[in-house]
Amino acid sequence: MAYLLSQMFLLLLVALLLGLLLGWILWGRLRGGRSNLQGEIARLRSEADGLKAELHACWRGREKLEQDLVRAQAAFTAEPTRRPIAAAETTRVPTAQAVEIAMLRQAGEVTVATPPADAIPAPTPKAAPRKAASARAAAARKAAAPQPVAWPDDLRRIIGIGPVNERLLHGEEVRTFAQIARWSDAEVKRIEEVLKFDGRIEREHWIEQAKLLAAGDEVEFARRFPTANRHRNN
Repeated sequence: MAYLLSQMFLLLLVALLLGLLLGWILWGRLRGGRSNLQGEIARLRSEADGLKAELHACWRGREKLEQDLVRAQAAFTAEPTRRPIAAAETTRVPTAQAVEIAMLRQAGEVTVATPPADAIPAPTPKAAPRKAASARAAAARKAAAPQPVAWPDDLRRIIGIGPVNERLLHGEEVRTFAQIARWSDAEVKRIEEVLKFDGRIEREHWIEQAKLLAAGDEVEFARRFPTANRHRNN
């Protein structure tokens, strides 16, 4: 009986030791896994902070580019057109002989005699051109003169104009805000037939938007049409 009790005590002691050993091993692994998990979380947080900083820098760069674009468009719109120089404003360049005679006259070495009045031949009156010939010549000069090329505007800044509508408008030679601002009812109807929608130009106020953009009034445009993108409609 005592022998059995001693054997049972030894078995219980061995089981207790094995349990303690197994618990210690499992606890060490759990602690190591928890430490690795905390390190991974810290690394991910650090990367997230870095991405947030880069995103903030990108937004600041975009805002600066938008401001530069608005200033450039306003400066281009406000730039005065150059007035062509009329033919009467050009000065006649004296010939070399006239310059030499003037220099000798100032030095007193040459005396220019004034011819008598009757020796100067009277100018021959030119025949008055006919009105029809003058009109045809003016029309020919106007047709031959190079036509000014309008600088194309970004039509996608208008609400309702995307890449497809912009391409169709370019096909109709509509490239500036000023052209849209001057549309008549007949032109609106024709453009709506080309774009295959009816009444959208009036509903979305294309002409009102184009007038503000053509005048460079960005403040009023942003106030009246706050949903419009500052650059374009994608």
